Formats: sequence, structure tokens, C-alpha cells
Amino acid sequence: MKRTDQVQGWLQGCKIWKLELGEVPEIRSQEIEKLCCGGYCSKNCNSSYKFGKKVAKKLRLVCTLKGEGAFEVVAERPLESVVEERPSEPTMGLQLIFDEAWRCIEEEQVGTVGLYGMGGVGKTTLLIQINNKLLDFSNSYDTVIWVVVSRDLQLEKIQERIGQKIGLVGESWKNKSIDEKASDIFKILRKKKFIVLLDDIWERVDLIKVGIPLRSVEVGCKIVFTTRFLDVCGLMEADRKFKVECLGEEEAWKLFEKKIGREILDSHPDILELAKLLAKECGGLPLALITIGRAMSCKKTPEECRYAIQVLRRASSKFPGMEKEVYPLLKFSYDSLPDDKIRSCLLYCSLFPEDFSIIKTKLIDYWFCENFLDVYDPSEVYSHGYYIIGVLVHACLLEEEEEERGDYFVKMHDVIRDMTLWIACDIKEEQQKFLVQVGVGLTKAPKIKEWEELKRISLMENKIEELSVTPTCPDLLTLFLNGNNLKMISSSFFQSMSSLKVLNLSYNNFLLQLPSGISNLVSLQHLDLSWSTIIELPMELKALVNLKCLSLEYTYKLCTIPSQLISNFSELYILRMIGCGYNQEVVENSVLFGGGEDLVKELLGLESLCVLSITLKSCHALHTFLNSHKFQNYTHGLTLRRLDDSKMLNVLSLADLKHLRRLEIENCENLEELKMEHVKVVVQKTREPNNFCSLNRVQIVCCSRIRDLTWLVFVPNLKYLFVSHCNEIKEIISERKLIEEFPELMENLNLFAKLHFINIRHLPNLKSIYWNALPFPHLNQFYVRVCPELKKLPLDANSAKGQKIVISGNENWWKGLEWESEATRSAFLPCFQPY
Repeated sequence: MKRTDQVQGWLQGCKIWKLELGEVPEIRSQEIEKLCCGGYCSKNCNSSYKFGKKVAKKLRLVCTLKGEGAFEVVAERPLESVVEERPSEPTMGLQLIFDEAWRCIEEEQVGTVGLYGMGGVGKTTLLIQINNKLLDFSNSYDTVIWVVVSRDLQLEKIQERIGQKIGLVGESWKNKSIDEKASDIFKILRKKKFIVLLDDIWERVDLIKVGIPLRSVEVGCKIVFTTRFLDVCGLMEADRKFKVECLGEEEAWKLFEKKIGREILDSHPDILELAKLLAKECGGLPLALITIGRAMSCKKTPEECRYAIQVLRRASSKFPGMEKEVYPLLKFSYDSLPDDKIRSCLLYCSLFPEDFSIIKTKLIDYWFCENFLDVYDPSEVYSHGYYIIGVLVHACLLEEEEEERGDYFVKMHDVIRDMTLWIACDIKEEQQKFLVQVGVGLTKAPKIKEWEELKRISLMENKIEELSVTPTCPDLLTLFLNGNNLKMISSSFFQSMSSLKVLNLSYNNFLLQLPSGISNLVSLQHLDLSWSTIIELPMELKALVNLKCLSLEYTYKLCTIPSQLISNFSELYILRMIGCGYNQEVVENSVLFGGGEDLVKELLGLESLCVLSITLKSCHALHTFLNSHKFQNYTHGLTLRRLDDSKMLNVLSLADLKHLRRLEIENCENLEELKMEHVKVVVQKTREPNNFCSLNRVQIVCCSRIRDLTWLVFVPNLKYLFVSHCNEIKEIISERKLIEEFPELMENLNLFAKLHFINIRHLPNLKSIYWNALPFPHLNQFYVRVCPELKKLPLDANSAKGQKIVISGNENWWKGLEWESEATRSAFLPCFQPY
């Protein structure tokens, strides 16, 4: 116990007065000697008077001091120091995000800061850095409180730690209720300037229930927390949130180098390069770098390093420390997902290779056909699928990326993928039973015995040429064989796969035909033949009555789809056919014959169809297609090819396709004009154009007579634009045409505001993309090839502020460009990359 500040102050005052009163006896003796007449008179009356007055004053002050010495509480437990330094190793690669977070702490308007990221990425280390730097600013705050929250949220434990810090201790306080403790904490903290550092939050912490006053900008109080979930940042109402990313290659190597030690790296000439390969296997995750670096710190031969790399690539859970230190920490995030179906969705992503970019829509297709989605209305499939992707991304278990094609992708971090494979393949209680051997150079399928009792098999990106075995796997649900060299699949191969739901044979460039035994797959719901060399679809496919998703995209050699085959798939929900039969002369008994009229008629009979991408080759087929209201609601992709029967296309009549995301117009050599008549009427009546709100990808190729693409002003969400081999195009957007036909649009024109990628090539007469400079807030890549007349780009110094743009083209073309100003030229000079 220690005296309270009030008691200590009073005692200090007493000491001062005691010293002053010490002189009174000495003066008293002097004054007594001056007395006469029996002590009733003084030889120096003035001196005696002053002395008496001084004594009376001191007596009054002593009485006052005694009165102030009445205290209800005279002692209390001592408070901890303002900031308690925490042990920490030197960090690498966190300085930038530390600086950003620290600026928020210094910024008065920011009350709450959230740091989120995957397990083992360094969030706690970053929070310790912040805590320890506050030692230099201890005079700025009354108290800095560190609390480890963890997965099992208990308000009592949080209150106990805060209580220790601010002097609330003892059995009587411990026995109080949560509400009573909250009241006590609140009474003390509301008078203080404080920072609360909350480490490892898994769900919302109700600060009011704890007793922490709501942040006050005026007072300058702060809350800083770490979490694995972006959603928690929202629930905690963070004013600023920062994602703690994995280390870049250079910082990752520095950390790994430190842990493995220079003695090992210098012990053999080959070890340095092998160690760098080992470091790359960690994907920049500090926890993995530290664990593997420590494990390798006593391995002094190249053979040991090579073996370690093999183990990490094929069975990483067997590597020392991974199963005990790394994976359990990451598995907490997996276990905290809302339900088993979402956990299954995450494990499904481990079927793909390392660093594989997974198209979101295709991933959702798989989940849908595996019955992972709780869907009662077909229109809810993608909304629910995107919701699950959001949950996994916000939990830092998947990573979003966007590539130049304008499609959206997710990737799985290498160590997260290893963890999910550990769960799916090695943990017995999970009952997942995966076999994943992707990109390992297999020339033959695994032995038949290995297939038994498996539920999911992925043999992607190998070199398998033949499947002549007959595996017995009645429980198999998923089989990925895409990206192989398959030439032959025996008829008996599918004989014992009655439960199979997903079969992926895409990207097999030598597979000409399917075996008749495919009819055994009576439970199949998803068949992907895209980018394969299949020539015809066999009638045996009629047996697949449960098929929900069929992908035939870019099956260039496919020339025969028997009549009434597709219409037989009564449960078909998703049909992707862009590029189907692209390079072949189609036979007459195929629904691909002609411009696509027969195919359109057959599709009209599919009652369950909700997602369609299709290629049409005549204006007559297009007219039939657009006249059906059914297609207006579920066409996601459309390719118009050749269209030799017309010189004009009223392109904006396609705006009736409400969900059209991708439009390609190719090899239409007779097409001269893309008119905008349909929309013109709408604009005149409502002053608002009938926009392509969903369209984000446009590709125009080999349409040599088209002169402009002004209709793109009606595509507000365009992200990808590819224009190639269109000899007569002089302008992408024609100022004259726009002013003449739609002058009312000029005021609020927000052209290319969402554009990420533009690729223009072999446009010999192109002089202008747009007549003025435009803002490109999202532009990443700008490719120009063989456009000799294009002398000026629609750019000024403010066109792409904050964006890292790559402008690629011929060096002579770049040197001949005219710029808006010297400032514009200087701004974009670092962006150029010659090809």
C-alpha cells in the first residue's frame, strides 16, 4: 500500500510548516529578554507586537492544516507504470504499416485503429511495437493498458487486467458483478487520457460492458486492436483499419537468413540457393519463416536442404514444427468459420495448385454442384457464393486479386493451402479424405488402391496421357483431371463412380472424344470440357439427367452436338458455350450448324437455365435470341461472330440483357456501323440512358469496317477493353457523333471511370481514344501495339493520381507522343515499358 496523493501532499505541507515553526522558540526567547515590569511591559513594544501577530497567524494556519488532515482513505495500492514495456524481437518488413498506424495514434480525429491479417503474419508483434514506442510518450497519457483477449472472449478477464492497471484489486472488487466492475472502471477511466491495446480479438468486444468509456476525440483516448477478421474491424467501428500483409521477398529472406544463420548458409556453396527456395515456400508468412528457419539452423548439407524442400512441397505437415507450431495456430481461423459448409468451401480451394488464380464464378459453380450453398431460389446461387467468398476473404483465409482480363479471382496463400491439406488429408477426425497431387509431373494416375474411400481427388496440371484403369471409388464426389495430356479414357474408367458430382476435363489438348462409359456418372452435376479438343459430344451424355453445370467454352474443335442432347438436361442451371466450335465447319446434324438458330430454339426448352454464355453467328439468330424475354434475365456472356448477313448492328439493343458481363464482337468483316437507335428513344423520354450496368468486359476483334465505338459511353462499369485488327477505326469515342446524337449526356459523362485494362492493337488509322484528358482512377495497364497514327493519349497530370499504371508500346511510338504538358509527360514517363 502507499499513501494517497492527497495524504502525501498534506504531509509534505506539514513538513514545510514545521520548518517554519521551528524559528518561533528562538525568537520567543529573544522577546522574553526584552520584557520588564514583571513581564507586563516590553522594552521594545513594536518588536513584541510584530512577534505576537506572527504567532497568531501561524496558529491560525496550523488550525487550518489540522482541519485539512481529515481523510476517509489514507492509503491505496500503487498503480503500475503508465506503459509496461513488453519483450519483442527485432522486426522486419513491418515499418511501413507501423508508421501508418502510429500516424493514426497521433491524429486527434482517430479514436479506434484495427490491425487485421492472417494468423502468424505479425499483428501482435506490430502491437508490441506500438506499446513499446509509447514509453517515449508516457507523459502524454495517464495509462496504457495491454489486454490479450483471445478466442474465448471473457469480459471478466478483460476487466481484471484493466483493474490491475488502474488499481482496482482485492477480493471485494473481484467478487463484484460485471456491471459493478464496469461502473468502477468507468469512474476512473473517464477522468484519464488512456490507450487500450486489445490483442487477438475474434468477435466484437462490448466496450461499454467492460467499462471503457466510448472514445472521446477531445480527450484523445485511443483503442488499438488486432484481429484475423476484417468483419471484426467493422463491428468494433474502427476509424482506420490496416491489413498486415505477408512479407515481401526481400524482407522474408532477411528474416529467414537471420533464423537459419550465416554459419549454415556459408557452410556449402549450394546451400544459399536452396535456402532461398525454402524461404519462398513460406510465402512471406513470418511464423513459417521463423519455424522453418529454426528447423534448418543445424542442417549443413545440400542433401538435407533438398529433402526439406521435397517435404514442404509434398507433405509439409511432416516438416519439423509445422504440425505443432504453425498449422494449429492457423486452424483456429478455420475452426472459427460460421459453419461446416463454409469450412468445406475453404477446403475445396486446396484442390487447386499453389498460387493458382481461381475464378470466383467457377468456384461458386463447383460449390453449387457440391451442395455447399443453402439455395432455395436459383437466383440466389451467386449472391450466396459471393457472400461465402467474402467471409473467407475477411477471415484472411483467401486473398482477392484482379487481373487484366477483368475477371475476379481469389488465391490461397501457400501456407494456408498447406494447412487445409493437412486438415483434409491428415487429420482423421475431419473425415474429408482428399488426394491432391497437382503439378508434380505424374505420367500415370495413382494406384487404384489409393482411390478407395476417397471423396475428392485433384490431379491437375500433370502429364497423364491415359486412364485405362478401373478404380473402385463409390464415395468419390470430385475429380479434377484438367491440365493433363489425356488422349484416351477407357470406357470402364467411370464404371464405379456412381456418386461423382464434379468432373473437370478442361485444358486437355489431346482429348478428342469422351468414352461411352461416361453414362455411368448418373449423379454428375458439373462437367467441364472447356479448352479441350473434344470433337463431338456423345449421345451417352443423355444419361446425365442430374447435370446442373456444363462448360464447353473455347472447345474450338467441337463440331457435333447432337440434336435434343442439351435440351435433355432438364436440371441444367449453368451453360457456358462461348467459343464453342470456333474453328470448325459444323456438320448439319449438329445444333451448332448455321448461325445458332437451332441452338437458341433448343435452349428455350430448358426451364432451369439461369446462367448462359453463348456464341451467335447471324443477325437472324441474334434477333430470335433477343426476342425471348427468358434470355434477357440470364445471359452473362455473348459472342457475336461473323454476322455476315448484316452491315449494321443496333448494339445497344443488347442492353436488354440485364446481366450481360462480357461482350465479344469478332470477325464481322461486313459490319460497318454499331448504331445506338434503341437507347436514343429512351434518353429522349427519360433523360437517362438504358445502360449496360453489368457489362465489364468488351472485346472487338477483326471488324475491319467499323469506324468508332462511341456506344461505350453507355457502359459505366467497363473494366476491360480489347480492340484489335479493326482497320477503319479512327476514334474510340467520336465527339461529333456524341454531340449530334446525345448532347444531353455531355454534362455528366463519366467515361472509363472503372477501367482497369485497355489493350488496343493493329488499329492503323486510330487517331484518338477520346478528345480530352480523362481521369482513370482504377487503370492498371495500358497496352498499345501497331497504332502509328495515335499521337496523343487522353491523359493529363491528374489522370491517374495514386495509381501505378503500366503503359506498354513501341519505343519509337512512345518518343513521338504529344503531351498535354511537360508535367503530364514527367508524370507518366516512369510508367512506360517497351515491348
